Amino acid sequence: MTIEIGPNLFKRALAEGKPQIGFWSNLSSALVIDLLSDCGYDWLLLDSEHSPVEVPDTFNMLLAADRSSVTTPVVRPSWNDPVMFKKLLDIGARSILVPMVQTAEEAARAVAATRYPLDGMRGVAGSIRASRYGRITDYHTKAADDICVLLQIESQQGLDNLEAIAETDGVDGVFIGPADLGAALGYVANRNDPAVIDAIKQANKRIRAIGKPTGILTADPVQGQMWLDEGFSFVAVGIDTVILAKGADALAKQFGK
Repeated sequence: MTIEIGPNLFKRALAEGKPQIGFWSNLSSALVIDLLSDCGYDWLLLDSEHSPVEVPDTFNMLLAADRSSVTTPVVRPSWNDPVMFKKLLDIGARSILVPMVQTAEEAARAVAATRYPLDGMRGVAGSIRASRYGRITDYHTKAADDICVLLQIESQQGLDNLEAIAETDGVDGVFIGPADLGAALGYVANRNDPAVIDAIKQANKRIRAIGKPTGILTADPVQGQMWLDEGFSFVAVGIDTVILAKGADALAKQFGK
């Protein structure tokens, strides 16, 4: 049996300039991803940087996310590590958000980890889930066309090298990490300080000026709309842990707890 590679709808939409509304998941649960897959978001972030997620957990979450025909899973590894990327790509991740990218060299390293030789350094294996266990016969020659590489800027050094990072061949979008960037700028207790907001707005303008999509995360719907109005292309507008905590707290208060 021969199987064709379906398109990465998220990558295609970014290239076409269509805003993509996302949701952030830290709960490390395939059940949660299964639930969220019916919400209609364009993309779901499966986080393994700030959650207790390992590769088998991500595998199960990808299985749950693949049930949806409209929502694309985006996986954030814990670091810019080609060994980690290899495992995630082999189990079927096709959109990767790479944290803490600070130089063009780090950007190129991230892209190379998603490409097979001679274009990169991704390890070659035949019977992997990504190739439907070898049933996609041309997988190794076409895989890179549908892999979406997103790089996260969250430090002063990253801001200093922003254009060089964004212009790296193979980078599909640049994501601004507001929490770490705020901390790096001296506002660890308040990522919404006007100085941080202004730095994010300026970074967005610089990235868009060279034609790359920009992304960001917020747990505030009003701010989410603000970022869309500022021209951000892919915006995560909620976080599962935040919604659960706030909802549970509010319910407890109704009963005097």
